[in-house]
Amino acid sequence: MSGQSITDRITAAQHSMTGSAISKAVCKATTHEVSGPKKKHLDYLIHCTNEMNVSIPQLADTLFERTANSSWVVVFKALITTHHLMMYGNERFIQYLASRNTLFNLNNFLDKGALQGYDMSTFIRRYSRYLNEKAMSYRLVAVDFTKMKRGIDGVMRTMNTEKLIKTLPIIQNQLDALLDFQANPNELTNGVINSAFMLLFKDSIRLFAAYNEGVINLLEKYFDMKKNQCKDALDIYKKFLYRMTKLSEFLKVAEQVGIDQGDIPDLSQAPSSLLEALEQHLASLEGKKTKELNADARASTLSSAVSSLSSTGMSFSRMDEKEKQQALEEEQARLHALKVTGFKAFLIANADFSQLIYICKLYYYIFLSPSGFDALGDLLKPTISAHTGPPPPGPAHMAIHPGGKLLANDLDSSLANLVGKMQWNQPGEKKLTGGQNWQNKTMSTTQWSPAPMAPAPMAFPMTTSQVPVYGMVPPQMGQMGGVPVMAPQPMIYNQPVLRPTNPFAPMPGAQVAFLFFCLVQLKLFSFSIFMRGILHTLLLDNIGK
Repeated sequence: MSGQSITDRITAAQHSMTGSAISKAVCKATTHEVSGPKKKHLDYLIHCTNEMNVSIPQLADTLFERTANSSWVVVFKALITTHHLMMYGNERFIQYLASRNTLFNLNNFLDKGALQGYDMSTFIRRYSRYLNEKAMSYRLVAVDFTKMKRGIDGVMRTMNTEKLIKTLPIIQNQLDALLDFQANPNELTNGVINSAFMLLFKDSIRLFAAYNEGVINLLEKYFDMKKNQCKDALDIYKKFLYRMTKLSEFLKVAEQVGIDQGDIPDLSQAPSSLLEALEQHLASLEGKKTKELNADARASTLSSAVSSLSSTGMSFSRMDEKEKQQALEEEQARLHALKVTGFKAFLIANADFSQLIYICKLYYYIFLSPSGFDALGDLLKPTISAHTGPPPPGPAHMAIHPGGKLLANDLDSSLANLVGKMQWNQPGEKKLTGGQNWQNKTMSTTQWSPAPMAPAPMAFPMTTSQVPVYGMVPPQMGQMGGVPVMAPQPMIYNQPVLRPTNPFAPMPGAQVAFLFFCLVQLKLFSFSIFMRGILHTLLLDNIGK
């Protein structure tokens, strides 16, 4: 079985339609593909645990639902995703898991339908028990042992005796559950179980490092303890030696499956003489007759044991330092990729902006310019009549200077002034601001006299030789049959003049349309650039999908 199944694709599409990004990411991380969860999906889920508006219970419940699947691949990958979030996600994720009464109930899980179903089901049951124990440890001590501060001033090195004796058995139980995974090199045969083993390997190093520091603290306090405390401490130390042996076997498997030998710590055991000294001291406290070492010999043995265990602890820190360095390099690579993506977005933005300017010019020349537009990108020059002088400069050859003059061959400046101002003046004309003689230059009022109308038929002959003129009342027509006749009033027509050849002359309707068009285009342009930046940022990790 390889690749995403049809069921995976349908489920992801359903989550896309419902708008559940978390459910979709969980589905993508737990597909039927026989390989570990993809890093980009795990990184997204880690990011979700750090967002306060994300529901951690919903995220956890979605993962629990995936463990109810019948396929061992889906269930195994759901456990791996959960483990990954417990290790690298926000602490409130593991806090929620620790607050639940039950986590994974997979003790009876068995996939009978797949080729590796029987073998992988065994490891799923063991793996789920470890995750349950990891959450239980957090519930008991409210801390993740794999993340606690280490060193001389670390948590386990500075813990008091009573708390130390209670805490070390909790670490022992968690380590036991981890080592019970018991995978041999010939069983690590696919990417799914290999991913789980790698997470267990990292947990084992950090968990045993905390265990080791707790034992060092325990040994340093041993000879000052009470009898009951010494008895518990001696039992803890014996179990520690046994688990060190089991961990050594686990690390051998890690080395055989290809984990870098530099990441595998060197386990240095304390001298056997220390165990004898501890047993003799407890026997003396119980009143048994025994030969106890003197103070100097006991101090020397204890110092040697602490030195050996401390060197083991230092070797544990190598993996943490390497992982931090790797995380730093990944972050630098991410920043570099963002810079490259930003530069590409800048180039795309410039191309879009050029297209926007071209569209604005095209719109202007087609709808506002009387000269038209040439397909080659130049203005069509108006035809010069043989009886007239050269035409006035067209809009492509004039621009309004901030000082009031027009600049030649600067269409961009003209467009900028067109958008920025609502009125323009023709070159050389005097702008009138009011007064008695002020007249609107755009509209002229012209009195038109219609053609003379034929006189109406009369019942009497006209005895005057004066030709009647429209608007004048001849003496003979002042009265008709004794009835006064009102003289016709002059008719006045408002006739708009032809549109001026200067496109920057006030043209309210065209200017508003063009301004609106430019604003809409600028809005679309800004939104396009914004969305490109968002998409390039969000899809950066999808390169190579």
